[in-house]
Amino acid sequence: MTAFFALTTSLLWGLADFGGGLLTRRAPALTVVVVSQGIAAAVLGVIVAATGGWSEAGPRLWFAVAAGLVGPVALFSFYKALALGPMGVVSPLATLSVAVPVGVGLFLGERPGPLQAAGIAVAVSGVVLAGGPQLRGTPVQRRTILLAMVAAVGFGSVIALIAEASTTVTGLFLALFVQRLTSVATGGAVLWLSVQRGAPALPEGRFAWSALPALGFVGLADVAANGTYSVAAQHGPVTVAAVLASLNPVVTALAARGFLSERLRAIQAAGAGLALVGTLLLATG
Repeated sequence: MTAFFALTTSLLWGLADFGGGLLTRRAPALTVVVVSQGIAAAVLGVIVAATGGWSEAGPRLWFAVAAGLVGPVALFSFYKALALGPMGVVSPLATLSVAVPVGVGLFLGERPGPLQAAGIAVAVSGVVLAGGPQLRGTPVQRRTILLAMVAAVGFGSVIALIAEASTTVTGLFLALFVQRLTSVATGGAVLWLSVQRGAPALPEGRFAWSALPALGFVGLADVAANGTYSVAAQHGPVTVAAVLASLNPVVTALAARGFLSERLRAIQAAGAGLALVGTLLLATG
């Protein structure tokens, strides 16, 4: 069950990253984040009301609030790093986010077996290579590397925090709702400040209503991925769930190949193969 939900998380996050990447080509990244997360918050609000999720309110919701504060910072840092430096450097660095939940699992006493340890090493190597690391070229600014590492720590922290935010299904809905409300409030405040400084909030000064379904998909896929990861972490070792959930760069690369006809570089294809081998080792271990 852990493998199934963690791999589902990778699929959802990979598709959300692909969709978000396409949308940010036509609209400011902050706007994409705020609108997509706002749609997800609205849907979650209906679900919480329908399931009576407010009865699950408790101290654990502070983990969701923390995840909601960290998430926008990670996204903004990631997008800024992509704007300053080559994706072949930024993307692999951001995938190192898996180190945070794996480290938390080890700190809490989890000890993967030899086969699982090998699977973790192989899968993480595959994920980094699937990002298409740039092996040659001009030096990258320190600021770019710093922003990418901030994004990695932020993404990993969100994964670890949301796993601690609830213990029941209805509690999970409430935790995700609180996380998204916090993210929208934080992202909205940053967007407002950027507009006050003269940055455009909408492409060509108007909202593209035709993009609303895609924005909704990105937001809902992202929130669903947080939910499936939480379930995966509750039903098995966090060290295994975190690694399997981090395979989203492979999904994003394959989506770009399938929908945009982008050719995979040899190093990306090798990374995807290693990630698959690591997945099989983790699933059988």
